Amino acid sequence: MAPPNLRVLPCPAGPAGLDVLVPPLTAALDGAGPPLALFPEDAAGADRQVRPDEPLEADGVAALVTTSGSTGEPKSVLLPAAALRASAVATLDRIGGPGQWLLALPPHYVAGLQVVVRSVVAGTTPVALEPGPFTAEAFAQATARLDPAARRYAALVPTQLARALADPAGREALAAYDTVLLGGAAAPARLLDQARRAGVTVLTTYGMSETCGGCVYDGRPLDGVTADIRPDGRIRLAGPVLAAGYRLRPDLSAAAFTVDAGRRWHVTPDLGRFADDGTLEVLGRADDVAVSGGVNVPLAAVERALAAHPGVTGVACLAAPDPEWGERVVAFVTVAGSAPTLDELRDHVAAGRPRAWAPRELVVLDELPLLASGKPDRRRLRARLAG
Repeated sequence: MAPPNLRVLPCPAGPAGLDVLVPPLTAALDGAGPPLALFPEDAAGADRQVRPDEPLEADGVAALVTTSGSTGEPKSVLLPAAALRASAVATLDRIGGPGQWLLALPPHYVAGLQVVVRSVVAGTTPVALEPGPFTAEAFAQATARLDPAARRYAALVPTQLARALADPAGREALAAYDTVLLGGAAAPARLLDQARRAGVTVLTTYGMSETCGGCVYDGRPLDGVTADIRPDGRIRLAGPVLAAGYRLRPDLSAAAFTVDAGRRWHVTPDLGRFADDGTLEVLGRADDVAVSGGVNVPLAAVERALAAHPGVTGVACLAAPDPEWGERVVAFVTVAGSAPTLDELRDHVAAGRPRAWAPRELVVLDELPLLASGKPDRRRLRARLAG
């Protein structure tokens, strides 16, 4: 019997996951082992999803990662070894060269996987957080295991950065890193200011599984990557970091990857614009808009405005049906101290944005539900709203 085209690899959390992942990933990157379809340890139906015995759609694939499904149906993305390596090399060139990484994100998602790929490319061994919820204490303990003689790097999501900054030991650990890459969700300006005042070198990243992770740092593409804005406002990206497509979904691949004047592009679901200084500004998802009273309200922009309120520590916004307005903006927030009122938050948004963008409903939570990738779990929020 011929060997399967893919090896389905469940990845445990923590250091055990590195022991499971690093050897076969190194072989896959070198072309000496089968491509890996990466899933969490307890994933059900992984074989049925990627069908490892069926031929792959492209040559040279090293890994498949399945998107988080935070806003829609999860998709398994085909990542060529050359694209993963190109992303890792460009990142290391941008941040100062090889170093040792802390793995604080699940390696079955692209942000965590790239921490491991960058380590393999640099010839270093990453240190993984122990399994369990992210805490400043666990972050500080893992940081202490890094080689003090090496450059030290970490990739975090905003929630993790905020938790570490809220604790003295976490702040001290953050300041020990040469660079902290921050992605997975839009970072509030207040959080970035707080980190930089604490002496933390933070680079915001923009990218997705289809680009082997972050490929635009602080608004500027990595070397070899080109960012462009289509006439409909959507961001498209080109360069050696692009995925080969989606597993068993040629329809989705044809829609998301196009060729223009001989160059291959990934058409993202995000709207963007270029600022006066040439940096790319991501405005939010093209389909993440509420139409309220005939006005298109970009929910990501509302989230950024709410995140700047001093009492708000976390935020996610959804559009909900409304008999009067067609749709209304619902703000889910976590707070520090007493909760601001809906009127207070509406006034705060309207101070710098159109009044029509202000939320019409407020839900205060003890904590936002998050996916393993660190992004808000919008499906759970929708279910709560429906209930």
